[in-house]
Amino acid sequence: MPSENSGAGIEDAPAQRTVAVRRWRGGTMTAEDDRLAEEVPVALEYNGISHAVMLATPTDLEDFAIGFSLSEGIIDSIGDIYGIEVEAADNGVTVRLDIAHAAFAGLKARRRALAGRTGCGLCGSESLDQVLRLPAPVTSTASFEPAVFDAAFAALYRRQALLRDTGATHAAAWLRADGTLAWVREDVGRHNALDKLAGTLASGNEDRQRGAVIVTSRASYEMVLKTASIGAGILAAVSAPTALAVRLADTTAVTLAGFARSGNLVIYTHAGRLQAAGGSAPR
Repeated sequence: MPSENSGAGIEDAPAQRTVAVRRWRGGTMTAEDDRLAEEVPVALEYNGISHAVMLATPTDLEDFAIGFSLSEGIIDSIGDIYGIEVEAADNGVTVRLDIAHAAFAGLKARRRALAGRTGCGLCGSESLDQVLRLPAPVTSTASFEPAVFDAAFAALYRRQALLRDTGATHAAAWLRADGTLAWVREDVGRHNALDKLAGTLASGNEDRQRGAVIVTSRASYEMVLKTASIGAGILAAVSAPTALAVRLADTTAVTLAGFARSGNLVIYTHAGRLQAAGGSAPR
Protein backbone atom coordinates (compact mmCIF):
# COMPACT_ATOMS: atom_id res chain seq x y z
CA MET A 1 0.00 0.00 0.00
CA PRO A 2 1.55 3.34 -1.00
CA SER A 3 2.07 6.02 1.61
CA GLU A 4 -0.45 8.87 1.74
CA ASN A 5 2.52 11.27 2.01
CA SER A 6 5.81 11.09 0.17
CA GLY A 7 9.28 12.33 0.96
CA ALA A 8 11.54 9.48 2.05
CA GLY A 9 13.09 8.68 -1.33
CA ILE A 10 14.17 5.21 -2.39
CA GLU A 11 17.07 3.08 -1.24
CA ASP A 12 20.38 4.44 -2.58
CA ALA A 13 18.62 7.57 -3.89
CA PRO A 14 17.55 9.91 -1.08
CA ALA A 15 14.95 12.59 -1.75
CA GLN A 16 17.06 15.28 -0.07
CA ARG A 17 20.63 15.97 0.99
CA THR A 18 22.26 18.14 3.65
CA VAL A 19 24.91 20.66 2.61
CA ALA A 20 27.03 23.15 4.55
CA VAL A 21 26.11 26.77 3.84
CA ARG A 22 26.82 30.25 5.18
CA ARG A 23 23.69 32.16 6.00
CA TRP A 24 23.51 35.97 6.11
CA ARG A 25 20.70 37.07 8.39
CA GLY A 26 20.18 40.36 10.20
CA GLY A 27 23.72 41.53 9.53
CA THR A 28 25.37 38.36 10.85
CA MET A 29 27.02 35.49 8.94
CA THR A 30 26.66 32.00 10.43
CA ALA A 31 27.74 28.51 9.34
CA GLU A 32 24.76 26.18 9.11
CA ASP A 33 23.46 23.04 7.46
CA ASP A 34 20.78 23.34 4.80
CA ARG A 35 18.61 20.70 3.14
CA LEU A 36 18.22 20.51 -0.62
CA ALA A 37 15.63 18.56 -2.59
CA GLU A 38 17.31 16.00 -4.84
CA GLU A 39 16.87 16.03 -8.61
CA VAL A 40 18.16 13.01 -10.51
CA PRO A 41 17.86 11.56 -14.02
CA VAL A 42 15.11 8.94 -14.11
CA ALA A 43 15.24 6.69 -17.17
CA LEU A 44 12.03 4.96 -18.23
CA GLU A 45 12.53 1.66 -20.08
CA TYR A 46 9.72 -0.27 -21.73
CA ASN A 47 10.32 -3.95 -22.49
CA GLY A 48 14.06 -3.33 -22.37
CA ILE A 49 14.04 -0.24 -24.63
CA SER A 50 14.89 3.18 -23.17
CA HIS A 51 12.17 5.70 -24.05
CA ALA A 52 12.68 8.84 -21.95
CA VAL A 53 14.92 10.34 -19.29
CA MET A 54 13.27 12.79 -16.92
CA LEU A 55 14.72 14.88 -14.11
CA ALA A 56 12.71 14.10 -11.00
CA THR A 57 12.81 13.75 -7.24
CA PRO A 58 13.42 10.05 -6.46
CA THR A 59 10.21 9.42 -4.51
CA ASP A 60 7.19 7.33 -5.54
CA LEU A 61 8.86 6.38 -8.81
CA GLU A 62 6.56 3.44 -9.52
CA ASP A 63 3.62 5.84 -9.26
CA PHE A 64 5.51 8.26 -11.51
CA ALA A 65 6.15 5.60 -14.16
CA ILE A 66 2.49 4.52 -14.16
CA GLY A 67 1.17 8.07 -14.33
CA PHE A 68 3.62 9.10 -17.05
CA SER A 69 2.75 6.03 -19.12
CA LEU A 70 -0.97 6.79 -18.86
CA SER A 71 -0.78 10.53 -19.47
CA GLU A 72 1.55 10.08 -22.44
CA GLY A 73 -0.76 7.49 -24.01
CA ILE A 74 1.86 4.72 -23.89
CA ILE A 75 -0.65 2.45 -22.14
CA ASP A 76 -4.44 2.56 -22.04
CA SER A 77 -4.83 1.27 -18.49
CA ILE A 78 -2.74 0.01 -15.61
CA GLY A 79 -3.62 -3.50 -16.76
CA ASP A 80 -1.18 -2.99 -19.66
CA ILE A 81 1.69 -3.01 -17.14
CA TYR A 82 2.85 -6.49 -16.17
CA GLY A 83 5.72 -5.48 -13.92
CA ILE A 84 7.82 -2.54 -12.68
CA GLU A 85 11.39 -2.59 -11.37
CA VAL A 86 13.22 0.42 -9.93
CA GLU A 87 17.03 0.37 -9.81
CA ALA A 88 19.23 3.17 -8.47
CA ALA A 89 22.79 3.71 -9.68
CA ASP A 90 25.46 6.37 -9.18
CA ASN A 91 24.30 8.34 -12.20
CA GLY A 92 20.53 8.15 -11.66
CA VAL A 93 17.59 5.77 -11.45
CA THR A 94 16.21 3.37 -14.04
CA VAL A 95 12.56 2.32 -13.98
CA ARG A 96 11.94 -0.79 -16.08
CA LEU A 97 8.38 -1.52 -17.15
CA ASP A 98 7.13 -4.72 -18.74
CA ILE A 99 4.10 -3.73 -20.82
CA ALA A 100 1.58 -5.48 -23.06
CA HIS A 101 2.60 -6.35 -26.61
CA ALA A 102 0.02 -4.04 -28.22
CA ALA A 103 1.13 -1.08 -26.09
CA PHE A 104 4.78 -1.76 -26.89
CA ALA A 105 4.02 -2.04 -30.61
CA GLY A 106 2.39 1.39 -30.48
CA LEU A 107 5.38 2.82 -28.66
CA LYS A 108 7.79 1.39 -31.24
CA ALA A 109 5.73 2.89 -34.07
CA ARG A 110 5.95 6.30 -32.39
CA ARG A 111 9.72 5.93 -32.00
CA ARG A 112 10.13 5.02 -35.68
CA ALA A 113 8.29 8.19 -36.66
CA LEU A 114 10.84 10.19 -34.70
CA ALA A 115 13.93 8.51 -36.17
CA GLY A 116 16.39 10.91 -37.74
CA ARG A 117 14.89 14.08 -36.29
CA THR A 118 17.10 16.70 -34.66
CA GLY A 119 16.30 19.12 -31.87
CA CYS A 120 13.73 18.62 -29.16
CA GLY A 121 10.70 20.88 -29.30
CA LEU A 122 7.99 18.83 -27.62
CA CYS A 123 9.90 15.58 -27.30
CA GLY A 124 8.09 12.41 -28.30
CA SER A 125 5.51 14.19 -30.47
CA GLU A 126 5.71 14.05 -34.23
CA SER A 127 2.80 16.33 -35.12
CA LEU A 128 0.76 19.23 -33.80
CA ASP A 129 -2.26 16.93 -33.58
CA GLN A 130 -0.38 14.68 -31.18
CA VAL A 131 0.91 17.56 -29.07
CA LEU A 132 -2.57 19.06 -28.78
CA ARG A 133 -4.31 15.71 -28.36
CA LEU A 134 -7.73 15.81 -26.77
CA PRO A 135 -8.78 13.15 -24.27
CA ALA A 136 -12.46 12.31 -24.08
CA PRO A 137 -14.50 14.82 -22.05
CA VAL A 138 -14.70 13.82 -18.39
CA THR A 139 -18.03 12.70 -16.97
CA SER A 140 -17.31 13.68 -13.38
CA THR A 141 -20.16 14.19 -10.93
CA ALA A 142 -17.92 16.10 -8.49
CA SER A 143 -19.48 18.95 -6.52
CA PHE A 144 -17.70 21.08 -3.92
CA GLU A 145 -18.31 24.29 -2.05
CA PRO A 146 -15.51 26.73 -2.95
CA ALA A 147 -14.60 27.17 0.73
CA VAL A 148 -13.49 23.52 0.86
CA PHE A 149 -10.41 24.33 -1.19
CA ASP A 150 -9.01 26.80 1.33
CA ALA A 151 -8.97 24.07 3.99
CA ALA A 152 -7.63 21.55 1.48
CA PHE A 153 -4.66 23.70 0.50
CA ALA A 154 -3.90 24.39 4.16
CA ALA A 155 -3.89 20.65 4.82
CA LEU A 156 -1.73 20.08 1.75
CA TYR A 157 0.87 22.55 2.97
CA ARG A 158 1.08 20.75 6.33
CA ARG A 159 1.65 17.42 4.58
CA GLN A 160 4.39 18.54 2.20
CA ALA A 161 7.34 16.95 3.96
CA LEU A 162 9.89 17.78 1.26
CA LEU A 163 8.73 21.37 0.94
CA ARG A 164 8.95 21.82 4.69
CA ASP A 165 12.55 20.56 4.70
CA THR A 166 13.81 22.10 1.45
CA GLY A 167 11.39 24.75 0.18
CA ALA A 168 11.93 23.46 -3.36
CA THR A 169 9.07 21.15 -4.35
CA HIS A 170 5.63 21.26 -5.92
CA ALA A 171 2.79 18.99 -4.84
CA ALA A 172 -0.30 17.43 -6.37
CA ALA A 173 -3.01 15.99 -4.14
CA TRP A 174 -6.33 14.18 -4.35
CA LEU A 175 -9.33 15.68 -2.60
CA ARG A 176 -12.14 13.24 -1.87
CA ALA A 177 -15.80 14.16 -2.17
CA ASP A 178 -16.07 14.47 1.64
CA GLY A 179 -13.28 17.06 1.75
CA THR A 180 -10.59 14.61 2.93
CA LEU A 181 -7.14 15.13 1.45
CA ALA A 182 -6.32 11.53 0.58
CA TRP A 183 -3.02 11.45 -1.35
CA VAL A 184 -0.10 13.86 -1.60
CA ARG A 185 2.76 13.55 -4.07
CA GLU A 186 5.76 15.89 -4.29
CA ASP A 187 8.47 16.57 -6.85
CA VAL A 188 10.72 19.39 -7.99
CA GLY A 189 8.68 19.35 -11.20
CA ARG A 190 4.97 20.13 -11.15
CA HIS A 191 4.27 17.74 -14.04
CA ASN A 192 6.12 14.96 -12.23
CA ALA A 193 4.13 15.51 -9.05
CA LEU A 194 0.86 15.17 -10.98
CA ASP A 195 2.09 12.07 -12.83
CA LYS A 196 2.93 10.53 -9.45
CA LEU A 197 -0.57 11.30 -8.22
CA ALA A 198 -2.08 9.85 -11.41
CA GLY A 199 -0.14 6.64 -10.89
CA THR A 200 -1.26 6.42 -7.28
CA LEU A 201 -4.92 6.85 -8.27
CA ALA A 202 -4.62 4.28 -11.06
CA SER A 203 -3.23 1.77 -8.57
CA GLY A 204 -5.95 2.31 -5.96
CA ASN A 205 -9.69 2.35 -5.52
CA GLU A 206 -10.41 6.07 -5.33
CA ASP A 207 -13.68 7.34 -6.80
CA ARG A 208 -12.25 9.54 -9.53
CA GLN A 209 -15.73 10.58 -10.62
CA ARG A 210 -16.35 12.61 -7.48
CA GLY A 211 -12.97 13.95 -6.32
CA ALA A 212 -10.70 16.83 -7.32
CA VAL A 213 -7.03 17.42 -8.11
CA ILE A 214 -5.29 20.32 -6.35
CA VAL A 215 -1.80 21.54 -7.25
CA THR A 216 0.68 24.04 -5.82
CA SER A 217 1.63 25.49 -9.19
CA ARG A 218 0.21 27.27 -12.19
CA ALA A 219 -2.25 25.37 -14.38
CA SER A 220 -0.57 24.83 -17.72
CA TYR A 221 -1.98 22.91 -20.69
CA GLU A 222 -0.18 19.76 -19.57
CA MET A 223 -1.64 19.93 -16.08
CA VAL A 224 -5.17 20.07 -17.48
CA LEU A 225 -4.37 17.27 -19.94
CA LYS A 226 -3.11 15.03 -17.14
CA THR A 227 -6.16 15.84 -14.99
CA ALA A 228 -8.51 14.94 -17.84
CA SER A 229 -6.55 11.73 -18.43
CA ILE A 230 -7.14 10.81 -14.78
CA GLY A 231 -10.86 11.33 -15.34
CA ALA A 232 -11.07 13.99 -12.63
CA GLY A 233 -13.59 16.77 -13.13
CA ILE A 234 -11.88 19.52 -11.14
CA LEU A 235 -8.37 21.00 -11.16
CA ALA A 236 -7.66 23.75 -8.62
CA ALA A 237 -4.30 25.53 -8.69
CA VAL A 238 -2.76 28.14 -6.42
CA SER A 239 -1.55 30.17 -9.39
CA ALA A 240 -2.83 31.21 -12.82
CA PRO A 241 -3.79 29.06 -15.80
CA THR A 242 -2.66 29.70 -19.34
CA ALA A 243 -5.11 30.57 -22.10
CA LEU A 244 -4.46 27.22 -23.80
CA ALA A 245 -5.16 25.43 -20.51
CA VAL A 246 -8.52 27.20 -20.24
CA ARG A 247 -9.46 26.21 -23.79
CA LEU A 248 -8.52 22.57 -23.13
CA ALA A 249 -10.42 22.52 -19.83
CA ASP A 250 -13.50 23.90 -21.57
CA THR A 251 -13.29 21.27 -24.31
CA THR A 252 -12.66 18.34 -21.97
CA ALA A 253 -15.33 19.40 -19.42
CA VAL A 254 -12.80 19.98 -16.63
CA THR A 255 -13.65 22.59 -14.03
CA LEU A 256 -10.52 24.75 -13.88
CA ALA A 257 -9.94 27.07 -10.93
CA GLY A 258 -6.89 29.24 -10.33
CA PHE A 259 -5.57 31.60 -7.66
CA ALA A 260 -6.98 29.27 -4.99
CA ARG A 261 -5.60 30.96 -1.89
CA SER A 262 -6.65 33.02 1.12
CA GLY A 263 -10.32 32.14 0.79
CA ASN A 264 -10.51 33.10 -2.89
CA LEU A 265 -10.43 31.37 -6.25
CA VAL A 266 -11.22 32.17 -9.88
CA ILE A 267 -13.30 29.66 -11.84
CA TYR A 268 -12.50 29.65 -15.56
CA THR A 269 -14.56 26.74 -16.91
CA HIS A 270 -17.55 24.58 -15.98
CA ALA A 271 -18.41 26.47 -12.82
CA GLY A 272 -21.42 24.28 -12.06
CA ARG A 273 -19.30 21.86 -10.02
CA LEU A 274 -18.38 24.61 -7.56
CA GLN A 275 -21.22 26.24 -5.71
CA ALA A 276 -21.72 27.98 -2.39
CA ALA A 277 -24.08 26.53 0.18
CA GLY A 278 -27.65 27.61 -0.44
CA GLY A 279 -26.93 28.87 -3.92
CA SER A 280 -25.85 27.81 -7.37
CA ALA A 281 -22.77 28.68 -9.36
CA PRO A 282 -23.17 30.87 -12.43
CA ARG A 283 -22.85 29.11 -15.73
